[in-house]
Amino acid sequence: MTRRIAARRSPIHGNGVFATAPIKAGEEIIEYKGDRITHAQADKRYGDGGETGHTFLFTLNERFIVDGNSHGNTARWINHSCDPNCQALIEEAVEGKPSKNDRVLIEAIRDIAPGEELTYDYGITLDMPHTARLKKVWGCRCGSAKCIGTMLKPKRKTA
Repeated sequence: MTRRIAARRSPIHGNGVFATAPIKAGEEIIEYKGDRITHAQADKRYGDGGETGHTFLFTLNERFIVDGNSHGNTARWINHSCDPNCQALIEEAVEGKPSKNDRVLIEAIRDIAPGEELTYDYGITLDMPHTARLKKVWGCRCGSAKCIGTMLKPKRKTA
């Protein structure tokens, strides 16, 4: 099987992942891999994560997180975009039951040409107030015309 992606320096941020062959909409590209840890273990390892603006943690379900920083793969280098060409999907090992065996799959949401950088919307939600400083820490550099300037998802207003 020909390798369809490669990691290299990105104009968006740090490293990125780029298509080396055409990828069709709906195709599974890669699984986001890493150690499965609990939310409490992640907090102990990395703090609450909200202050750094940099993480390889991917929430798998209400019990587990994938730590791409430990035994991770190329998927950890896929950058955020406000106008992504991929999406992250959670594949449940047992439907409706949070499991350590659930998987995060990255799938193309449109055709992707060779040389194009793969991106998805990180969908970052933080419980703490979204201050100007936090929005800057979590600033988006995607450069899209649809860019909202931050990787943080807007908080829902209560009625």
